[in-house]
Amino acid sequence: MLLEIVTAVVLLLVAIAILVIIHVCVATRTLGMTRESIGSSTVVQRSSTMSKDDINKLPWYDYKPDQEIDDDSKVKSMECAVCLDVFKNGDRCRLLPSCKHSFHANCVDSWLIKTATCPICRTCVDLGKSCGAGDICLELT
Repeated sequence: MLLEIVTAVVLLLVAIAILVIIHVCVATRTLGMTRESIGSSTVVQRSSTMSKDDINKLPWYDYKPDQEIDDDSKVKSMECAVCLDVFKNGDRCRLLPSCKHSFHANCVDSWLIKTATCPICRTCVDLGKSCGAGDICLELT
C-alpha cells in the first residue's frame, strides 16, 4: 500500500511539473509577442509622420472641373475627404502620388503632419516608394 501511495504522489508531481513547463512556455511566447508588437508600434509612431518639407514636395494643382491631373488619372472625387467640402474652381489641391487621391492642400497637409497615410485608403504616402494599401510606411525619403 505504501508503494501505491508513493507511486501516486510521484505521478502527481510529474503531472504538475509538466503543466508548469507548458504554462511557462506559453507565457514566454505570449510575452515575447507582446514585446515585439509594442516595439514595432513605437517605431511606427515615431516615423509615421511627414515633415513640412516632405509635404511641400508632393504634387499640387489648381482645381478645375473635369481636369486631368496627370497623364492617366482624373480627380477621383468631387469633394475633399478631410473637410467634406466640394472642390471649387481655383482651389489649391494636392495629389497623393501613391494612390492618386486628391484633397484641398491645406486639409491634407495638416493630416499628413499627424499621419503619413492617405485619409481615404490608408495607403502609405511617401515621395519615392510605392507602398500597398494597408502597408505601414517606416521610412520617408
